[in-house]
Amino acid sequence: MSSIQERAHNFLSVLRHCQHLGLTIEQADEQGLVIKLPYSEKIVGNPVTGLIHGGAITTLMDTCCGISTVCYLPSFEICPTLDLRIDYMRPAEPGKAIYGFAECYRVTPTVIFTRGVAYQDDKEQPIAHVVGTFMRMGKGAEPKALDGNGEGASV
Repeated sequence: MSSIQERAHNFLSVLRHCQHLGLTIEQADEQGLVIKLPYSEKIVGNPVTGLIHGGAITTLMDTCCGISTVCYLPSFEICPTLDLRIDYMRPAEPGKAIYGFAECYRVTPTVIFTRGVAYQDDKEQPIAHVVGTFMRMGKGAEPKALDGNGEGASV
């Protein structure tokens, strides 16, 4: 496993709400990040149709954009969400997993700019488009829980 993949896995592993939703890292490299949200009854917004609640997709894409920062920064930094915009293009098909792809397209000393898509079978047929900005708080803001031994993150 590459160091980028390790950092992404470590980051995701401490986010309790992501564990509850069953999010998993599918890809993490210099091209960006892909996270899988499996279909489950927990994320259904309309029990009659089985359509997925928009909040689950928002959580997927905020997490994906936020964790994508580890693909571009030389070491782990806490980068809270400043702004997130999601344009929903169509509903997700019931019974199928959703994938979130995100990449950083600009990194400054204080802000990271990301963009991505949520999709099911084909990234070219998105469920939603997303753009997000994240504040860089620096390496000193690392939570101790990310390294597993209380000595600061090594991700």
